[in-house]
Amino acid sequence: MKLPVPARQMLPLLGITVSAFVFNTSEFMPIALLMDISRSFSQTEAETGIMITVYAWMVAVLSLPLMLLGGKLSPKPLLLLTLSVFSIGQVISGLAPTFGILMGGRIVVASAHAIFWSVAVPLAARLVDKGKSPFALSMVATGTAVAMVFGLPLGRVIGLSLGWRMTFLSIAGVTILALIYLFFVFPRMENDESFSLGDLPGLFRNPAISIIFGMTLFFATSYFTTYSYIEPFLHTVAGFSAEGITACLMLVGASGFLGSFVFSKMFNTYPHAIILIGAAGLIVPLLLFLPATVFWPLLLLLCLTMGVVSTLYGVAMQSEIIRHLSISAAPVAMSIYSGIFNVGIGGGTFLGSTITAAGGLPYIGLAGGLLAAISGALLFQIPSDPSEKVGNIKKRFIPERDKPFCFWRRCPELNTGIRALQGPRLSAWLHRHRIDSYSISLSFEKVKKFYYESLAGLAVKHDEKR
Repeated sequence: MKLPVPARQMLPLLGITVSAFVFNTSEFMPIALLMDISRSFSQTEAETGIMITVYAWMVAVLSLPLMLLGGKLSPKPLLLLTLSVFSIGQVISGLAPTFGILMGGRIVVASAHAIFWSVAVPLAARLVDKGKSPFALSMVATGTAVAMVFGLPLGRVIGLSLGWRMTFLSIAGVTILALIYLFFVFPRMENDESFSLGDLPGLFRNPAISIIFGMTLFFATSYFTTYSYIEPFLHTVAGFSAEGITACLMLVGASGFLGSFVFSKMFNTYPHAIILIGAAGLIVPLLLFLPATVFWPLLLLLCLTMGVVSTLYGVAMQSEIIRHLSISAAPVAMSIYSGIFNVGIGGGTFLGSTITAAGGLPYIGLAGGLLAAISGALLFQIPSDPSEKVGNIKKRFIPERDKPFCFWRRCPELNTGIRALQGPRLSAWLHRHRIDSYSISLSFEKVKKFYYESLAGLAVKHDEKR
């Protein structure tokens, strides 16, 4: 059987996929074990459930600062360190004698979570040849889908059979195996350049990245406004049985496989269509949620569409972040993306709770659909090509006083040469240095050096002609 990518690329990619599986399984595991954990510490489910909220918010808060610190390490040591911290947090959680220590263990896990989802996607894209990044990203998405379909039920089975502590310890064991595997198969990669705190403002000046961040906030909020309360909606409003609700939720989880498959097969050919479906695909399903309760096959189809769109949005937007940024800037941007997404999870859950408490459970789909419409509208503000404004670089980074005026007097045709620098030659230089953004990771010194060297070359040619 022929692999989509060479074995030397596929092996570490499988390691990242397995890691994505354990990270996603761990994130939502307490939901399936909430009652057992509550009984262990003689607490109510509401009191115990706070650790789920704390986890999401800690990821949101820690993503950026931890990535800025961790970005000083080369990719392989950073990945292995992240998995080590994750496994330690799982062991602490599994052996915790008190709820406070359990919370501490979950915060350690959240710290590792914040770094992993900052580097997983960029590293997956770097592992494969040019043109194969959609396949790499779909592999990571597959790990997430497997966690949603099989990870949570398997964790619950282990928890009910052997106790909830064994579930956390089992995740720690799988993580250690993944760590050992990646130690041997993951290649050494070097950071081309470091990303510092001083570069952060430039990141937000990139219009494409800023808009993606805004879209992500509205998208995550819209999705989780509805998804967080889909169980009571299906039971109370749609009249589903317990078995029907379980089947529907498994369908949403399994739809991630379909979304991953569609992305890997079609993104290279129809990138704009995939991005559009991901960004705006929730609008219609969520707005039809209430009307569809009278016809259950349609409601199941809407749930399936939600799962597919959610997967497409995640991988498509992460792909766009990589496309618009340099290698060094992408992990930092991804950490911000992860943090914003977790803010959206918390915001959507809170909004859904508020609407439900006010007696508006039937209308959670309407609220989510309106937020999804805002996310879809923002999509049309993203520049279609990161090189569209490349010509502005010189003006932005090279002050007038730094230009070599002596060349102007001895070589009048340099005026034409300077205009040429703003076009294909500059684009080629950017590509050669793997700099894909016009507003980040393009240092003043690099541009100035290129500018001077190019002018000097033109001047030499002029002297030779004379």
